[in-house]
Amino acid sequence: MIASDSLAFLKKLLDTPGPSGFEAAPAKVWREFAKKFSKVSGDVAGNSLAEVNGGGKPTVMLAGHIDEIGVIINYIDDQGYAYIQPIGGWDPQVLIGQRLRFMGRKGEVFGVVGKKPIHLIKPDEREKAAKFTDIWVDLGAKTKKEAEGMVLVGDAGVIDSRAMEFPNGRLVSRSIDDRIGAFVVLEALRRYADKPGSAKVVAVATTQEEIGYRGGGAGICANCISPQMAIVVDVTFAIDHPGVEKKEYGDAAIDGGPVLTRGSIISPVVFAMLQKTAEARKIPFSLHAAGRETSTDADAIHIAREGVAPGLVSVPNRYMHSPNELVSIQDIDHAAELIAETCRTVTSKTDFTAR
Repeated sequence: MIASDSLAFLKKLLDTPGPSGFEAAPAKVWREFAKKFSKVSGDVAGNSLAEVNGGGKPTVMLAGHIDEIGVIINYIDDQGYAYIQPIGGWDPQVLIGQRLRFMGRKGEVFGVVGKKPIHLIKPDEREKAAKFTDIWVDLGAKTKKEAEGMVLVGDAGVIDSRAMEFPNGRLVSRSIDDRIGAFVVLEALRRYADKPGSAKVVAVATTQEEIGYRGGGAGICANCISPQMAIVVDVTFAIDHPGVEKKEYGDAAIDGGPVLTRGSIISPVVFAMLQKTAEARKIPFSLHAAGRETSTDADAIHIAREGVAPGLVSVPNRYMHSPNELVSIQDIDHAAELIAETCRTVTSKTDFTAR
């Protein structure tokens, strides 16, 4: 069960702005909590590392990316309106009318996303989806000079929404993808630290996953750590809501437990370890098939150095890349338990060779 201090840490982590390339603030929150039970360090890519059982063998890497999608200011006009580009994958429709929170030079700056009101849009244009070029950010400034006293081109921002607990153990936040992964790997490490096994385990809050081809900071970090095995934690689509076809997207559901990926670049050895542990500990789980890349940090980690045996554990997530993503606290707990227990089964005799 997730302890109250861990849950408070999770909410703080979710609320701290940190889009890809600007992850320093949430990374600091993550490292401060990790110092309570692990050896903490960082690297030039902004990755944060927490190590337990440093003399153990083999080395297991737990990776969850700490960046979130966001926006970046690319132009300020003479009237003080700011124009933005996406950081990561956005549907511009969900930004319209939202309040944004920018990390300005002198502190946080707030703005609202504006768009021409429906009353002024011609009937034949009303059905067309808005593009980033159709929206702007109103900072309350009257002039370009006044606006530039608050923000500059290149300043990043996120939607100004806070984490909330919903009924039935649901948690809602704009940054579930993938602060949940960064939390789960650290929570798994905390549990592993209470009763270490043979392996050296390094949890990593990786950077730039949302914008990096085949992972951002994860590949760099894997080259430095030189793990023999890695477990990546990310989110996946929960399909237990209207309008989603199971035949196309699988069977992941809120409260259904973590999702274990098979196929693609996933090590059959690591998958079998996760599955066996889940069954032995009676942890609910579902399966996901990946015929090509996984679109997670696993894609970068598995080709690091001489090769790494990866597993992928995902948390079902509703409304991905929106202001209000939703997950189950029970699923988060089960994911952390599964990973900690799996790490305890790894020994120096574990053979990761594909057969």
